[in-house]
Amino acid sequence: MAARIGFLLFICVLPAMVAAIRPQTNPFLVQGRVYCDTCRAGFETPATTYISGAEVIVECRDRVNTDKVVYTKKGKTDSTGTYRIAVKEDHADQICNAKLVSSPQIGCDKAAPGREEARVILTRNNGIASDDRYANALGYMKDEAESGCAEVLQQYQMFDEEN
Repeated sequence: MAARIGFLLFICVLPAMVAAIRPQTNPFLVQGRVYCDTCRAGFETPATTYISGAEVIVECRDRVNTDKVVYTKKGKTDSTGTYRIAVKEDHADQICNAKLVSSPQIGCDKAAPGREEARVILTRNNGIASDDRYANALGYMKDEAESGCAEVLQQYQMFDEEN
């Protein structure tokens, strides 16, 4: 009788143990773009350019106990200003962000306020079927607005007619 219970327990527990120790085969792919705000608008406009060679980092912090950084991975943007960073681990109990590190563009290397990082959810326990994770665009701001920006901003009714 004890042998049957042991065998039954073995049959039930073995698949759970195999699933628990099996490594994740598909990594998450964190994707986003890095732009240069040429008009100093604070958001992407038709005059926005995208930065090739910008460094970005995915950083995860422990949200339960310490708020310490527990994971980081760097990446760079391609010729279209797009970065793709593969993350193999599930970070269910952590807060993860894509963050700006550096811009190779002289004159467009200061992070735009509010656009220096973007939240990324890196867990499979949230109902998202895809392994692709899209971060909001990250941005740097030009030191001075380029010519032609008044017309661009007028489209958004942000142009001050009195000045």
